[in-house]
Amino acid sequence: MPTESAALGSQPDLALLGLMQLVSPALPIGAFAFSQGLESAFELGWVHDEQTLAEWLSGVLEDGLTRCELPVIVRLYTAFTQHDSAAIAQWDGWLSATRETAELAAEDSRLGASLKRLLGSLGLLPSEGLLPSLLPVQPGYVTLFAFTAHARGVSIRQALIGFAWAWLENQLAVACKALPLGHTAAQRIIEQLRSPLVSAVDEALTLDDHDLGPILPGLALASALHETQYSRLFRS
Repeated sequence: MPTESAALGSQPDLALLGLMQLVSPALPIGAFAFSQGLESAFELGWVHDEQTLAEWLSGVLEDGLTRCELPVIVRLYTAFTQHDSAAIAQWDGWLSATRETAELAAEDSRLGASLKRLLGSLGLLPSEGLLPSLLPVQPGYVTLFAFTAHARGVSIRQALIGFAWAWLENQLAVACKALPLGHTAAQRIIEQLRSPLVSAVDEALTLDDHDLGPILPGLALASALHETQYSRLFRS
């Protein structure tokens, strides 16, 4: 029969498994259908091989995730811990305002809606009576990610690493489908970006509110152009 200490010791393991489930490519929320402007960058010739892909991803990580999604997850996680509905709504709205194209906005809202349905089917959402006080009417994906990490008992730092890893893995999956990029090349890029990814998490944990905001004009332009791209594998 499991002892109390054994049960307590299993909590970090359960949190880790919950994080792995949340960041898995098999999570049925449709993340595979979006390229975040990367497919257009291929079409424009901005990204055309392993080196230029690594440079693109490094730039998005440094000037995008580090200054936007990652530090906002910290704030949302803290707000969920404190049951601060005003802060949750504020940061969910802030994230929505940073989406510079219809494509990026649609990705966040559609993935958010899909994740909310999935959490409901798994019994992981609070009761309907409490839900409006904890979540905006239609929370975006990043907000639901923070909520799920909190509900699963995942630490803030591990949640950030998991979110960044899921982003990197999805972007490399896009590249393997749309570029002549082999899986070994994708693994080399992972090796190259592992340390910058951890550094991005370190920096995101230190930023003040006035430091936040993505600086990604190239990605915004690529995403906008993707909406009228002649041939597309990914949603716009």
